[in-house]
This record gives sequence, structure tokens and C-alpha cells, in this order.
Amino acid sequence: MPTEHTYKQFDAELEAVRASVLKMGGLVEEQITNALESLISGNMELADQVDANDHNVNALEVAIDEDCTRIIARRQPTASDLRMVMMVVKTITDLERIGDEAAKIARMAKLIHQSERISMPRFSEVKYMADMVLEMLRKALDAFARLDATKAVEIARQDQDVDEEFRLNLRHLITFMMEDPRTISVFIDILFVTKAIERMGDHAKNMSEYVVYMVKGKDVRHTSLEEIEREVM
Repeated sequence: MPTEHTYKQFDAELEAVRASVLKMGGLVEEQITNALESLISGNMELADQVDANDHNVNALEVAIDEDCTRIIARRQPTASDLRMVMMVVKTITDLERIGDEAAKIARMAKLIHQSERISMPRFSEVKYMADMVLEMLRKALDAFARLDATKAVEIARQDQDVDEEFRLNLRHLITFMMEDPRTISVFIDILFVTKAIERMGDHAKNMSEYVVYMVKGKDVRHTSLEEIEREVM
């Protein structure tokens, strides 16, 4: 029969795991910021640092995953406690993938700045998109920390904005390439960067949907914004 001490120990283990997820989230956020800075400023040391730190993000994912496996094996959680563990497992997968996209941007930054270019493009549109996604990630981590399912609606709306911004950028890049074929190489590199940012937004949206699953017991993945809103409100 579980004792009060056992329950307290279990709660402490869950809290420790949640704290690790937020630590991983902070590291991923820093990876995005540094990757964008290396792209905009041409700071290759920063790009190398992002690439090197990607293994720290991966190591955290593995460690948290192992903690969750241990909790399931030893505690055999049920109902909301099991949903909590599942939310953590899914969240760290998306965080790790966001980290991969940040490392990809850092690698593209090196390609763009180390190649011989006629002129260096402006990155204002890329930065605008990245700022939107960073805000989404911060909201998703805040929703995770507070178990606030209502944030999922805001984040889903922002994800639609990011998708629209990506489509606009794509049209602009194609127009530039058609006007001056010499720019094709660099603009294809920038296209890969904007796609990486758009994917980050998708992962942040996924994270907010796991919070809805945790709080409401309802899986809202692959549903419309209206359905998410109905479930949350």
C-alpha cells in the first residue's frame, strides 16, 4: 500500500523531470537565438558553438527519457500522472527537433557567409519569422510550466501566421531568383533557413497541444483551430 512518503517522493520525481524539461527548453531557446545571430552577423564562432551544443540538447533528451521510463517502471502511474509522463516524453522529442533545426540554421549561416557572394542579402524577413517562433516557444514552455491549456489557442493562431509568413518569403525569394539568377545559390540557402524556422513553429504548436492532452485528457493533434478552441474554452 503506497504511503504518504511514497506519494511525496513520486511528486518530487515528477517535479524534477518537469524542471529538466524547462532547462532543456531554455537551452533550445538559446540555440535558436545564437543560430539567428550567427546568420545575421556572420559570427562563425557562434555558429560553431550552436553546432557543438546540439549534443547537449540531445543528451538532455536521453536523460529525461530515461527518467520517465524509470518512473513508469517503478511507480506505474495512472490517469493524470501517466498523462504527465507522456506529455514530458512527447515534449522533449519536439524540443530536440527544434534544437536540430537551430543547428541546421547555424550550418546554413556558415555556408552563406563563407561562400563568395556578390552581395549579402538582408535577413529582416527571416528575423521577423524567427521572433514569431521564439514567442511561440516561450508561450509553449510557459503553458507546460503552468499547465495552462488556454495558451494552445494563441499558439495555434500564431502558427498560422508563421505559415503565411513562410509562403510570403517563398514568393519573394522566387521573385529575386528570377530577376537575378546569380542570387539563386544564396536564396536557396535562405529558403532552407526559413523552412527550418517554419518547422520550429510546428513543433512549438505540438508542445502546446500536449498540455491540452495533460489538462483535458483530450488529444487535439491534427484538429482545426476551432476544435482546439472549443476543447480549451
